[in-house]
Amino acid sequence: MLTRSNARRRVVVSFGAVAVVLALAACSSSATSAPAGAPDGAGGGAVSGSAASAAPPDQSTGGFVEGGPSTPPTDGNPVVDPNTYIVRTGSISIEVPKIDPAILQVRTAIAGLGGYVSDSDESNQADQQSASVTYRIPVARWQDALDAIQGIATKVDSSKSNAVEVTGQVLDLGARIDNLRTTESALQAIMARATKISDVLAVESQLSDVQGQIEQLSTQQAHLKDQASLATLSVLYALPPTPDTVVTSRGWDPAAQLDQASSALLSIGQNLASAGIWLVVVGLPVGLVGLIVLGLVVLVVRRIRRSGPPAQVILPPAES
Repeated sequence: MLTRSNARRRVVVSFGAVAVVLALAACSSSATSAPAGAPDGAGGGAVSGSAASAAPPDQSTGGFVEGGPSTPPTDGNPVVDPNTYIVRTGSISIEVPKIDPAILQVRTAIAGLGGYVSDSDESNQADQQSASVTYRIPVARWQDALDAIQGIATKVDSSKSNAVEVTGQVLDLGARIDNLRTTESALQAIMARATKISDVLAVESQLSDVQGQIEQLSTQQAHLKDQASLATLSVLYALPPTPDTVVTSRGWDPAAQLDQASSALLSIGQNLASAGIWLVVVGLPVGLVGLIVLGLVVLVVRRIRRSGPPAQVILPPAES
C-alpha cells in the first residue's frame, strides 16, 4: 500500500510540474509578443521596435527635436518617446542702411535655408521708409536665420521669440481620429448589412457626421504639424534716424536780402490793404452812426441853453 501511494504522489507531482511549465511558457510568449503590436495609449497608434531604433537621439538638444521624432537616452539606452512638436514664433526689429537691398539679401538667405516669405508690407511715411516681412523657416534652421538677419543689420532694436509645445494636442487629435475611423468602419459594415431603407438612411447620416469630424480633426492636426515644422519670424526693417540739421553761418547774400525785403514790403502792403478794408467795411458805418448821435446831443444841448432859466417878476415895495 505504501508503494502504491508513493507512486500516485509522484505521478501527481509530475503532472503538476508539467502544467506549471506550460503556463509559464504561455505567459512568457504573450509578454514578448504584446509590445510589438500593442497600441500606444498616448499616441493612439502602434510603436514597433524597428521604428524606435530608426530615429537616433539628438545629442545637441538632449534627445528632443522640435517638430519631429525623438528618442532621448536614459541610462545610455534609447527609449521610445512620442513625437515632439513645438510651435516657434518670433519677431526682430533691425536698422539697415537701405531697405530694398536688405530685404533682397535676407530673402535669398531664407530661401537657402529652406524657408519662404509668407507676408510683407512696406510703407514710406514722412520720408521715413520701413518694411515688415514675415518668414516661414524650418525649425532646425531657426538660429541660422537669426544669424543671417543680424549679420546685415547695423543695429538690432529689439528681438523676441516664443516656443509652445503642442505634442499633447497632436497626439490627442490622432487618438480621436483613430477612434472615429474605427467607428466609420463599423458603420460601413452595418450599412452593408442593412436591408431597410430607413436603417440605411440612419446609418448613412451617422457615417456622414463621423466622416465630417474626421476631416475637421485631420485639418487641425495637419495645421499644428505645419506650424511645428516651420517657424514664423517677423522682421521689421527701418532706416537709422536722420541726424539733426546743423545750422551753419553763411556770408551776406544780396539776393537773399532782396527776397527778405520784398517779402517784408509785401507783408506791410497786405496789412495796410487789410486795414483799409476793415476801415471801409466796419469803420465808416460805425463813424457815421457816431457822428449822427453826436450831432443830436449837440442840438439838444444848444436848445437847452437858448431857452435859459424862467424870467423873475419884480414886485414894487409895499407902502406903509
